[in-house]
Amino acid sequence: MAQSGRSQERDVAFPAEAADRLPPGQRVQQQLPVLHYGPVPKFRPQTWDLRVFGATKTGEEFAINWADFQRLPRVTVRADFHCVTKFSVLDNEWHGIPTSVILREVPPAPNVTHVMVWAEYGYSANMRLADFASPNSLLATHHNGEQLTPEHGFPVRLIVPHLYAWKGPKWVRGIEYLTEDRRGFWEERGYHNLADPWKEQRYSYQEEPGDGPEL
Repeated sequence: MAQSGRSQERDVAFPAEAADRLPPGQRVQQQLPVLHYGPVPKFRPQTWDLRVFGATKTGEEFAINWADFQRLPRVTVRADFHCVTKFSVLDNEWHGIPTSVILREVPPAPNVTHVMVWAEYGYSANMRLADFASPNSLLATHHNGEQLTPEHGFPVRLIVPHLYAWKGPKWVRGIEYLTEDRRGFWEERGYHNLADPWKEQRYSYQEEPGDGPEL
């Protein structure tokens, strides 16, 4: 995986009772390092919007500007963060807009099964609609009480705690409703289509029939 700006972090000791929170092959790390593909984009609030398109219920494309996005209902979610590179950061506090709010504001068509989440520079991640709609999934603007830094995804990054972290792009700009699955950026480059850390679904060669579209 191409990466930029990786910080050095040490593994930390953790209580034995936390061991059952670690998926197979993971180790605990104290803080989130900076991992991403490509440069950090510049945020321009006057032109920023979140596009919701594809198989919407009305067939129309919607754009939510920054001012309207900030008015949407917010929640705080406490969740562990599991990276496919084998580190986990426990007890993160994420604050932002639940994905359920987007699904309510711009409903998908009845036959939608998957979502493609688009970020700056054409980066994308696909997932099942049920994963995107999970109660703990959110478009995060804050982490541990602080506004996200640009390197960590400001202004918006998707958090889907029950999947490997690459399924949650930084710098989110679009949500595309799909009526059939389509691989995203890393999924086209050999990463597992489903990305369940508890099943160690790291790479596409591990996929079982039905786990995703053909490469």
